[in-house]
Amino acid sequence: MTKKIYLSILLAAALTAGCKKAPLNASDPSKYSTSNYPASVGDLQSVLAASYSNLRDQNLFGFNLLPKALSNATHTANSAYSGDAGWNEMANTNLSVTNSYSTGAYTSLFTGVKNCNVTLAGADLLTKKGGLSSDDANNVNYIRGQAYFMRAFYYMWLECLFGESYVSPSAGGDKMGVPIYNGIPASLAETQVPRATARAVWDFIESDLKQAATLLKGKTWTGVDVGRPTEWAAKGLLGKAYVYTQDWANAKTTLNDVIQNSGKTLMPFAKYADSFDGNPANEFNEESLFELNVDPDGKGNDYGIYGGKAANATTINGLIWPAWALGDDGTEGAAQPLGYGNEVVHDRNIPRFGFSIGYYNLVNNPAFDNSKPASYNNPKQVMDPAYRTQALAVRANKTADPRLFVNTVEPWIDQVKPNGSTVYPASKPNFYAGQVNTYGFSFRKYSPVNYNVNSPSQLGNASASGPADAWNIYLLRMADVYLLYAEACKGGGDNANALEYLNKVKRRAYSYPINGASPVDYASLSAPTAAIGDPVLGNNPLYYERFAELFNEGYWWFDVCRWRIGKSEATYYGTALNLNGAIKWDDNKSYTWPIPLAEINSNSKIKQNPGY
Repeated sequence: MTKKIYLSILLAAALTAGCKKAPLNASDPSKYSTSNYPASVGDLQSVLAASYSNLRDQNLFGFNLLPKALSNATHTANSAYSGDAGWNEMANTNLSVTNSYSTGAYTSLFTGVKNCNVTLAGADLLTKKGGLSSDDANNVNYIRGQAYFMRAFYYMWLECLFGESYVSPSAGGDKMGVPIYNGIPASLAETQVPRATARAVWDFIESDLKQAATLLKGKTWTGVDVGRPTEWAAKGLLGKAYVYTQDWANAKTTLNDVIQNSGKTLMPFAKYADSFDGNPANEFNEESLFELNVDPDGKGNDYGIYGGKAANATTINGLIWPAWALGDDGTEGAAQPLGYGNEVVHDRNIPRFGFSIGYYNLVNNPAFDNSKPASYNNPKQVMDPAYRTQALAVRANKTADPRLFVNTVEPWIDQVKPNGSTVYPASKPNFYAGQVNTYGFSFRKYSPVNYNVNSPSQLGNASASGPADAWNIYLLRMADVYLLYAEACKGGGDNANALEYLNKVKRRAYSYPINGASPVDYASLSAPTAAIGDPVLGNNPLYYERFAELFNEGYWWFDVCRWRIGKSEATYYGTALNLNGAIKWDDNKSYTWPIPLAEINSNSKIKQNPGY
C-alpha cells in the first residue's frame, strides 16, 4: 500500500484526498457524526485508510502472523525460543482455543472487515447526500472498489484459517465457514451472527472481488497511490479463490485474463533475487499485483509497529528471523543475529531445495594471522576449504535450486552487515555452534542482512534509524498467478498448459527466458523435482514449485491444508527446536484454527470447529 496511507482511523478530522499522514491525537473514532461526515471524497479517503493500515496490525503482517504463527505451522522456520506457549503450539500444529496468535489473527482480520464496511457505508452516505461532481462520483466508486477488494482479502484469510473445511464442487459447501458481516451492526444483538456455510463465504468473497474488478476497471494508480489494488489485483485474487474452491473453468478463464491482459509478467532472475530485502528500486515492479508498502521509519527503540511515529507504516517481522553474522571474535559460538534471532530456517528445508553436499566442518584457518587477535575477518577456524569449493560449485552449476539462495543465507559463503556497513561472513546461529550435523542457514527473504533491525541507526540512513523492517511484502504476485493457472489447467485436464506454466516459473529461477523450452524443464507433471528423497514434493512439480517459489511468504499453509498433506509434512519435518518430541499433527483438527474462546463467549450464535 502507499506510503501515505497509515492510520486506522474513523475520525471527523479529515485527511486530504492525497492521503496525508494524520496526527496521532485524532478525535475519538466513536464520536463522529454520520450526518455531516464524510462530507467530501477527502473525508472518505481517510475512512478508507483504516482498511489498508490494518494490514500492518501487530497480529497480522506487522509482526505475529508470519514469523510467529505461519512460519512455525509450516516449519519454514525452526524456533529456538520456547518461552511462548502459543508459539510452541503453532510449531506443534495443536492449538488451544486461547492461542494468542490465532486469537489475534481472528480479531484483527475482522477489524479489517469492519473498516471496509465502514468505508462502504460512508460511500453510500456521501452519494446519498448528492451534489458530487462526475470526478468525485468516479473517485467514490474507486474507493468502493478498494473497500470490496480489501474486504475480500480479509475474508479469504479468515476462511482459509478458521473455516471448517475447504470446498469443492461436490463436497464441503455445507461445512461451517466464518460469520459474514455485510454492514455495520447497529446494536449488540446484530453482532450475534452465526457461522455461514463455507460455500456462502466463498460466494461472498467472489462477489466482492467481481465488484472490485468492475469498479476499478481501467484505473491506473500513480505517485503515492501506486500501491492501491487494481482491476488486475482483484481478478488475480478472484482466480485464487476459484482455485481454492476447485472451480477450474472459472479459475482458468480469470487467471488467463490476468496473464494476457494485465501487462504484468515475471521479473528477470537478477531482479527477483534482489526483490525481498528492501531495495526501493524493486518496489511495485512488473511482477507485483498487490504488495504491502513498508516504511523503515521507526525511531530509536520504538520497535516499528509499537512506536509512536507512524507506527503502522512499519513491520518488524525481521526481529524474529534475521540473518546471523560471525562473532566479533571469529567464532560461531559468538555469532550475532541481526535482530532477536529467535528463528532459523528449519534444516529439513535445505535438502528440499536439492542441496546434496551435506554438512560442513570447521578446520584451522591457514590464513590466520597470529600477530593479530582473532576476529570476524581473522578467524582461527573456517569452513573446510574443500567443502567451500563444493558449496560454491553448487551455486555456479545450479545443482541445487537457485531459489534456496534467494530465500536463505548460507553460513561462511554469504556475507552480511550487522552494523550496517562492515561486511562479516554469515554464520550458523550460536545455538548450533559446535554441532556438525546442522546446516544453520538463516533467512534472506524478508530478513535483515545489511543492517541490524534490533539497533538504532542501522538502516544506512541516520534519519531512518530504528528496529523496523525495510522491505515491502508481496501479497499477490505473478509467479503465484502462473502457478495457480497451472493448477487450474491441471484440474481441468489441460496438462500441456499446466506443465508450461510450471516450467515458466522454474525457468526464471534458473535464469532462462520464461517463454522458451530450457534444459531444466519438467517433462511431465510427475517428473522428479529438486526435493531429495521427499515423498510429498519429490515427484510433484506443482507442489514443489509452490513450496520453492513462495517460501516464507505465508501461503504454503493454505496449500498444505487444501491439499491435506499435513500429516506427511509433519512426518517429514519430525520435530522443532521448541518442541519436546514429534510434531502432534491431528487430521481431525489441525487443518483449521480454533474459533477463539473469547468469540465463543461473546457470540451466542457461533459454534466451535471440530476437535476443539
